[in-house]
Amino acid sequence: MAADQARLDPVQLEDIEGHDRVPELLGTTHIAAAYGNAAYHNHIHPHPSSDDVPSETSHPEYHGAPLTRQQSTSSHVSIDRFDPEGVAQLRRTLSRQSQTHAEPHIDSEKPSRGFGTQQSTNSVLTEDTLASPDGPFDFEKTLRGLLRKIDDSDIKRRELGVAFKDLRVVGVGAASSYQSTFGSTVNPLNAIRELRDALHPATRDILSGFEGVVRPGEMLLVLGRPGAGCSTLLKTLANERDEFHGVHGSVWYDSLTPEEIEKSYRGDVQYCPEDDVHFATLTVDQTLRFAATTRTPHTRFDNLPREEHVAHIVETIETVFGLRHVKNTLVGDASIRGVSGGEKKRVSIGEALVARSLLNSWDNSTRGLDASTALEFVEALRIATDVFRQSTIVAIYQAGEQLYEHFDKVCVVYEGRQVYMGPANQARQYFIDMGFEPANRQTTADFLVAVTDPNGRIVREGYEHRVPRTADEFAEHFRKSQLGRGNSEDVDAYVAEYTGKPERVAHYKSSAKLEYARHTRPGSPYIASIPMQARALMRRRVQILGGGIAAQVVQIVSFVLQAVIVGTTFLRLKANTSAYFSRGGVLFFSLMFAALSTMAEIPALFAQRPIVHRQSRAAMYHPFVEGLALTLVDVPITFVTQSVFAIVLYFLVGLQQQADKFFIFLLFTFAATITMKGWFRMIAAAFKSPAPATTVAGFSTFILVLYTGYSLPQPYMIGALKWITWINPIHYGFEGLITNEFHGLDGTCANLVPQGPGYENVALANQVCTTVGSTPGSLIVRGDAYVQASFDYSYSHIWRNFGIICAFGLFFICVLLYLYEVNQTLEGQSTVTLFKRGSKSDVVRAAEQDTASDEEKGRGRGAPAHPDEADNGLHGADLKDAMPEVHETFSFHHLNYTVPVGGGKTRQLLDDVSGYAPPGRLTALMGESGAGKTTLLNVLAERTTSGVVTGNRYMNGHPLPPDFQAHTGYCQQMDTHLPSATVREALLFSAQLRQPPEVPLEEKKAYVEKVLGLCGLAAYGDAIVGSLGVEHRKRTTIAVELVAKPSLIFLDEPTSGLDSQSAWAIVSFLRDLADSGQAIICTIHQPSAELFQVFDRLLLLRKGGQTVYFGDIGPRSTTMIEYFERNGARKCSDTENPAEYILEAIGAGATATTDVDWYDTWLKSPESEKVQAELERIHTEGRQKPPVQARLKKEYPTAWTYQLALLLKRNGEAYWRDPVYLIAKLALNVGSALLIGFTFFKAKTTIQGSQNHLFSIFMSLILSVPLSNQLQVPFIDIRKIYEVREQHSRMYSWTALVTSQILIEVPWNMLGSSLYFLCWYWTVGFPTDRAGFTYLFMGVIFPLYYTTIGQAVAAMAPSAEIAALLFSFLFSFVLTFNGVLQPFRLLGWWKWMYHLSPFTYLVEGLLGQALGHLPIHCSDIELVQITPPSGQTCQQYMGPYISANGGYITNPNATDSCSFCQFDSTDGFLEGNFNVYYSHHWRNLGIFLAFICFNVFAIYLFTFIFRIRKGAIFTRRK
Repeated sequence: MAADQARLDPVQLEDIEGHDRVPELLGTTHIAAAYGNAAYHNHIHPHPSSDDVPSETSHPEYHGAPLTRQQSTSSHVSIDRFDPEGVAQLRRTLSRQSQTHAEPHIDSEKPSRGFGTQQSTNSVLTEDTLASPDGPFDFEKTLRGLLRKIDDSDIKRRELGVAFKDLRVVGVGAASSYQSTFGSTVNPLNAIRELRDALHPATRDILSGFEGVVRPGEMLLVLGRPGAGCSTLLKTLANERDEFHGVHGSVWYDSLTPEEIEKSYRGDVQYCPEDDVHFATLTVDQTLRFAATTRTPHTRFDNLPREEHVAHIVETIETVFGLRHVKNTLVGDASIRGVSGGEKKRVSIGEALVARSLLNSWDNSTRGLDASTALEFVEALRIATDVFRQSTIVAIYQAGEQLYEHFDKVCVVYEGRQVYMGPANQARQYFIDMGFEPANRQTTADFLVAVTDPNGRIVREGYEHRVPRTADEFAEHFRKSQLGRGNSEDVDAYVAEYTGKPERVAHYKSSAKLEYARHTRPGSPYIASIPMQARALMRRRVQILGGGIAAQVVQIVSFVLQAVIVGTTFLRLKANTSAYFSRGGVLFFSLMFAALSTMAEIPALFAQRPIVHRQSRAAMYHPFVEGLALTLVDVPITFVTQSVFAIVLYFLVGLQQQADKFFIFLLFTFAATITMKGWFRMIAAAFKSPAPATTVAGFSTFILVLYTGYSLPQPYMIGALKWITWINPIHYGFEGLITNEFHGLDGTCANLVPQGPGYENVALANQVCTTVGSTPGSLIVRGDAYVQASFDYSYSHIWRNFGIICAFGLFFICVLLYLYEVNQTLEGQSTVTLFKRGSKSDVVRAAEQDTASDEEKGRGRGAPAHPDEADNGLHGADLKDAMPEVHETFSFHHLNYTVPVGGGKTRQLLDDVSGYAPPGRLTALMGESGAGKTTLLNVLAERTTSGVVTGNRYMNGHPLPPDFQAHTGYCQQMDTHLPSATVREALLFSAQLRQPPEVPLEEKKAYVEKVLGLCGLAAYGDAIVGSLGVEHRKRTTIAVELVAKPSLIFLDEPTSGLDSQSAWAIVSFLRDLADSGQAIICTIHQPSAELFQVFDRLLLLRKGGQTVYFGDIGPRSTTMIEYFERNGARKCSDTENPAEYILEAIGAGATATTDVDWYDTWLKSPESEKVQAELERIHTEGRQKPPVQARLKKEYPTAWTYQLALLLKRNGEAYWRDPVYLIAKLALNVGSALLIGFTFFKAKTTIQGSQNHLFSIFMSLILSVPLSNQLQVPFIDIRKIYEVREQHSRMYSWTALVTSQILIEVPWNMLGSSLYFLCWYWTVGFPTDRAGFTYLFMGVIFPLYYTTIGQAVAAMAPSAEIAALLFSFLFSFVLTFNGVLQPFRLLGWWKWMYHLSPFTYLVEGLLGQALGHLPIHCSDIELVQITPPSGQTCQQYMGPYISANGGYITNPNATDSCSFCQFDSTDGFLEGNFNVYYSHHWRNLGIFLAFICFNVFAIYLFTFIFRIRKGAIFTRRK
């Protein structure tokens, strides 16, 4: 049997082992392509020896026969398309295996299953599967041998198609709405309205009236404009229904219902989103092996061992899809270097194939890929569909003709209506017959989408009044057409033949049942048992951590560093009572630090959620098993880090040097850490987005810290809140740690009373130790007594506490696992276009009507969906009048650009590039990925930040003016704008700062309105930029540059990520701009023929930045094509895309090659000489005119104060429109104030009460950590906009930006701190007559401090995440050394840090002024009992001591026992223990203000050093 396995190619093996037509393996793209070609040939042209194989439909047990399919003209792919060498090697390997394996292998897991009891199947000969190792690979024979073996065995294959009729999908909410603001959010009337909307949500039809069928082996292409409903259709057909309000109509998956698919077979149906989301630190091989492992069936062909089966599958997939060379490369993401975009797409296909799905929906998966890579992606899908008999549904925005030809059917969606569903090769003619005409060289896909765009469709002459206009009319026309009726009949035939057939359901179930592992629950969608899933997931978790090992190292180093800092702060504590308080502080810190460090995991948990959700939907594993694996793998890692932390800290501090106590210390900190990891992960699992999860986690941390029992011992808590300690696992951990440490610790009293002059000969019986828990007449204070008296803790509870911690941990983990299973989705990204409040835009009105509950009010589908359809910009003479005249010709001569690459080496990115851009001409920069298109654009626009540029750039033959950037507009590929601004505000901001100051404001506003109309944005002037669709955002990007009246415009990939119609609209708009006299240079990534024809000139680069062609494109691209054909390229056919043709000719793309050195050919060509001559002519003529005058007399067009005023206005509007940020800021202040206030409610003026006042202030200061982290996010976001776009345009000074960011934060933070003060001050019980100074310090000065320190740290960090980590680390120093956790007198070597910590002066200023000069009244437990010598009253005995040291006695005339209070005023308590003096409060305020001034200086300094001078902490600026 093993020999047979070896004879079979991997795809056969996959098919047989899977008992279905969907393979478990995937190979290199080349192999896949070849398989597809052969499979298709087998299907369409039966082999003469077909009688060797029983008919599929005639087999009595086979109910998954190929469904009736119209013969397709779809293009199929050669199997060695991607990796010819790999395919050949795989063929030879399989051939050798077939000759070396002689004996069958019986899987010990299932000796009685599979083929063990079957007739021997070793009869398939080697020549039926593979020819000689060096001969041709005959996949046809291989497939026939495979089918015969399957049909002779008990393996039942299955297929899955989908049919749908009268499909209607209903969504919630309008397509447009108003932007929320802080005012609208706190308005109670709006709250009532939102409650009403939540109870009775407005609904709208996303799709209606859809019907069609996709059979196994067919590929359906779904086309439509963004927002038409393509993604909704794909999700619905893939049975992803949760996000919709309702799905109506009928959907059949063969004889199964959607409910049955969801319950038991959801792994057979997959929806693949457009983003390739994988674990970045896994390799390609690990990613595919994991998917194959979880979806490997129990019954496998020839009982191949599971691991060997997985290896065969993955090897074949990697070979067929050209992934062998990157199999050990990390997949990577935006921050981790990994495989390329095209390779990542193939990883996604491979994962879907090894998961053996029968029906796949791919949503816009070619986004961001160039044309050649997108074609490879679809070729790979064609292979998978043909070889594995899958049903494949794909939505693509820009589909080239070659790509389109791979599809069998096409569905065209227009505003949620189906306007075509049928054969792909008849769609073009259908719409032509309807009365529409494709543009010159327009691809079929572009033509089909153009028909659904009122601005894009071309009506044939004579059909002007006969063609449909609205979506409803199009849908009705199709329904009545012959193709429409044929589609309906096709659905009915499918339903009649394949639905409602119990025998088909029975077959499907029995086929699936054979795949289940032995202990898998019947009816489960998962084929692997839970232990098998756990094993695979734990292995994957270890691999994920191994791929990102640096993060683990950093974590251990940070633990060691913190342990060293704290250990040296509390270095070698004394055994006497003076260190009792410090000893408790160390134990508290050791418990909290490790436990709370887990909170940093929350963003990572959300980052992995889309992956877990997608893979669980593919039935790879239960989501809860992922949570379990995460926890189990984390246990040993946590144990190692905790052990290192505990060893360093424990022995530096000098806690009790006994083995049992150390290991109990380690056990408790380890258990508490695991428990708190469970808690924070549970919180993350309960929410759908990280922001509320982080907020709840932060607030819960506050509660956990307050109610641990350290800062406020349990006996002093108010009764209404004491119950919190009972549900606080950290409380039990702290009790266990402190009773363990103090048990058996007998400390010598450090403070006997009375002592000193006059008490030298007093007997011990007449002295007492003031430490809590002491006994009269004893020098020793027992640790157990101290803990009992101070905290009400008992050593006898230690193991009870450990059990409770473990119970909490188990409970948290169980809830975590439950939440993992039921809540795996993320908060959806809204597609609603938002408008400024008060806007009267027609877009909002139309959307409100569309969701009106009374359908009579709703607009019919005959109304335009987009109010701007009729107003798509100015044209012709209007446009020419609107644009300023341009007379300058930009040219560049012999440009070279080299950059350092490390090790003293350099790389040349541009090599002797020359060209020019005359006014009124549209110049395209093209080349394959890595050719240097964007690099050249940056060099031309003077936007390079490193490297050496040589050569010349001229304006009219003269050197560029010093303010060249002010003469140009630069539209980047990424549309970078302030997301909360409206379109009109963004344009006006640009106009005000970039046009000369002498231009009146009204004139600037009028020009902005003119540009809005010019760009087709008039209806969207009040729209919020961040909510716009891609096309309107791209138009906004161009408009922002146009309002500056540039003489030259650079654009980088303006059509990237757009659908074909939006791309056409943008390029047409650029054409209109050029026709109005504008000079434009634009990079473009392999455009359609239609788009390409819009350009006048082409500069084509090959890798290395070398010119291949520069010149006119010519009518129908004839000039350019003639050049390439004349110099050795093949002939270009009339139907071919010239852009793709020239790229193929020069050897660009994954599979193209060339024998011609096109760079050398260009240098020797007459066209090159002509360019040089033209450049000389331009320079000669230009030099006869005066040079271009500089527009700017100084660095920026406007004054600094004017810049600051505009930036403040813009930032103010941005904050006002971000109610989530502002409310989070204010709610954090108010919530924390109430929590701290009621925790220390009405603290008395006892010793413990004074300590409560101290900790209420200390805990208030910790609040600055989350508040600073909050404000760092908008600071960095606004800075990014400046760095990416506005800095290069010379709009404003960076100092004005930084100043505005400081000034805009301060009032909101002062408001938050003022609310904090009001809720906190009197609740804790501070005296009213001292509120003024405290408010000044807490409500005004303190917010200035945390605003500036937060922004200073953010100024040197590249991202908000790193800023938060950096701030937390630096802040730990500020908190540790301010004299609260470790009193000043005990700080030892670290005393210098006490004086450097700003919180030293903040704590002393607040506490000294609020509590100083007040009397202390000891509580009964704080009074110590002293026995006076016989014959003396208490006053006589204690008087001298009280006079010298302070304190008082409550019974001065008693002679048997004196009740002594150690302090008579708060000054003695504060000065002696915490070095806090009332008289210093104004001095402290002044010093604290100096720290604030330093912070402000640091913001400017760090911004200049790390951002302006092109350096950055942790990352190198590019």
